[in-house]
Amino acid sequence: MGRYLMKENPRFIRALEILARGNQITRMSNTYYRVRSQTDPEKFYTVQRVGHRWVCDCPDYVFRFSDRIDISENLAENFNLTCKHCISVSQSIRLRAQVADETIRTTVTLPALDVCRFCGSKQLIKRGRRGQVQRYKCAECGKWTTLNYGFERRHYSAEAITAALDLYFKGVSFRGIADHLGQFFGKKPSPSTIHEWLVAYSRIANKYVQQFKPQVGGFVHVDETKVNVNGKLDWLWNLMDADTRFWVSSLITKGRTTDDARAVFQDSKAKLPFRPKAVIHDGLESYTDAFKKEFYRQSGRKTYELRSVSIRQRGKNNRVERLHNTLKSRTVTMRGLDNDDSAQVMVDAIRLNYNFTRPHMALGGLTPAQVAGLDLQLNGNRWKELIRRSSITENTSQK
Repeated sequence: MGRYLMKENPRFIRALEILARGNQITRMSNTYYRVRSQTDPEKFYTVQRVGHRWVCDCPDYVFRFSDRIDISENLAENFNLTCKHCISVSQSIRLRAQVADETIRTTVTLPALDVCRFCGSKQLIKRGRRGQVQRYKCAECGKWTTLNYGFERRHYSAEAITAALDLYFKGVSFRGIADHLGQFFGKKPSPSTIHEWLVAYSRIANKYVQQFKPQVGGFVHVDETKVNVNGKLDWLWNLMDADTRFWVSSLITKGRTTDDARAVFQDSKAKLPFRPKAVIHDGLESYTDAFKKEFYRQSGRKTYELRSVSIRQRGKNNRVERLHNTLKSRTVTMRGLDNDDSAQVMVDAIRLNYNFTRPHMALGGLTPAQVAGLDLQLNGNRWKELIRRSSITENTSQK
């Protein structure tokens, strides 16, 4: 842990580490919890509310605190008089209440998809087709329009384009995607055309979703990994929320300096609704230096730094490390990224797909965005719905 955190009670820091691991506390009732042992994963300790205090059956509590009667109701002032399991439960309850109070509830206003693009009227009359696209005449303004938002003047259908995007994020190469479209849609685009779709639509969709702030938990994980950019290995920094698995920030840099780590923290602070309870990282010194400058406070609500350095602590940062495996499964079919700008665009596109269109088994088949309160109602063809909503919002803002 950071040098300036040594003044904190060791049991309090270990309690935060329990929370950072995730899935360590099982709530049985409002006054009864089970906390997994940190040395034996098969063993659980019981934490119960008795009067105004929490009691535990772990050896630390039984041998040191079970006969103490001077523990006051305010546990925050008595971390020396209870065990890490009791602290983890009390902090978990307090954190949930704090998150509920401080989170800015995001109101997602979805644009209408069946209105005239010129006057906003819903009085549309069908008037034939242009290829596979239905044409309408507005009864209010008399202008002709289509509801093909986001795919106007494209030589390929919305279904073909979104199929190409979906295949790309499933790990298929550009040439493999082109061959698939040629077989199932009757037209074979060039790999450069597919790349242009990916860049154009990911940019407009990212611009649309950036207006929303995710309702995240109190713990964030940050880690870095190498990516091939134009034949050279650059560093990709990723920061994600522990509870919702929402991928908050992604940034490509040349090195691993303090300024690089600060840039990731600054980007995440702009996107999160409140300061996190703790930042978990792998012990890189740049994180500690950047943490001091971006998160450290001597008073008020504190953000704690948790390091995952030793073998026993490796599990604390497993969420973001699992994210890197997902990322590398996409980039393994790529021959590297052309330059810094295109590399950042591609990573942002993968992050967009990860958060908004890719269901997660660990989240019960929901996307991280849905769990984080950003349900854009992307039913059926998720990419098509996301692009249509993004395009309508952009057109409205330009009027």
